Amino acid sequence: MPIRIGLIGKTNTGKTTFFNSATLSSEEISSYPFTTKSPVSGVAHAITLCVHPEFKIQDNPNNSKCLDGWRYIPIELIDLPGLIKDAWKGKGLGNQFLSIAAQSDALLHVVDASGGIDSAGKITEVGSGDPISDFADIEEELIMWYHKILEGNRDKVSKLIKTGTDVLDAITDLYRGIGVTKTHVKDTFHVTNLEEKDFDDFDMVDSKKFASYLRKISKPTLIVANKVDVVGADKNFARLRERYNDSIVIPVSGDSEFVLRRAEQKGLIKYSPGSETFEILKPDELNEKQINALNFIKKEIMGEYMRTGVQFALNVAVFKLLKMNSIYPVADEKNMADKKGRILPDLILLKDGATINDLANEIHSDLTKGLLYGKDLRYNLRLPVDYQLRDRDVVSLVSANKK
Repeated sequence: MPIRIGLIGKTNTGKTTFFNSATLSSEEISSYPFTTKSPVSGVAHAITLCVHPEFKIQDNPNNSKCLDGWRYIPIELIDLPGLIKDAWKGKGLGNQFLSIAAQSDALLHVVDASGGIDSAGKITEVGSGDPISDFADIEEELIMWYHKILEGNRDKVSKLIKTGTDVLDAITDLYRGIGVTKTHVKDTFHVTNLEEKDFDDFDMVDSKKFASYLRKISKPTLIVANKVDVVGADKNFARLRERYNDSIVIPVSGDSEFVLRRAEQKGLIKYSPGSETFEILKPDELNEKQINALNFIKKEIMGEYMRTGVQFALNVAVFKLLKMNSIYPVADEKNMADKKGRILPDLILLKDGATINDLANEIHSDLTKGLLYGKDLRYNLRLPVDYQLRDRDVVSLVSANKK
């Protein structure tokens, strides 16, 4: 299954523009609250350098695409309805939002760095809003949702523990439906220093602290400081980085990326998502307004921040937050091809620490039966089944059946 990235934040922060620019979709964009009334899903991409130039061969991708030496790996991007206060209690679109957010592997929290929305998410005078508070408001909703799950099932957990169930298993079962693992729960106990305390002795401060950290590690999140193209937004971007220095904060201009993607789609410019520059191909077909817009992007956005930030945010989410490695499995090691002769056909994203055995299981569970070893085709080395794969490894799998 593809990686799922959820876009969260208050209304009018530019989530839908970000979504549209990343997926080349055309969802409704409006200043009315809750324009996005239900989750919208689209295909975006994580982009990484392809290995085919290194091996001096021409690839023939199957599950991804390769353009100018870059691999575009499909991921699912979900634009979620904006949250309001007390969403965790089910107000507004809270229940729907939280149930979908729970299925995301990582979250991009979009804030309006221009300070152009008020605390309720309504359009206001630029600079009068506070993106730091906006982030805190939404984060509190997520924490309280996790807290509600724990407190609402306190008696159930207590009863399970008294009948012999391990506390880690009892709590993991509560959150299993939203992607929480036993490792998440164990790490949370350790970091919050609650390992030695009986669950029945947890007070509200303890359970809130537990819920807060569990939310943080189970749904890794980066902050998208959107609308940095607006005058004054640079100051709020700096404030966000200083205040939330334990999070990744990325400056983004969703509007600029959308303009570039549309112009590239129409053949007016040459531009690759995430690039630090673009080339105008048909200047005669651009009007003065379009030329001014492109010049602004080149000078004020790329000149200041190097890129629009949309694709960069997606790449950081996949490769930094989720710690994914790009692995190229092939069946025919001599030609680096699959059984149909396609060269370097697939790129599989696996968590850092994944092994040869994990790769086999990801391709097909039957491959793990009789698996003998993997073969590193870059260095012509045999790799044991418990070898931890590294980014850009090109490997073939050897099993007793194949042998």
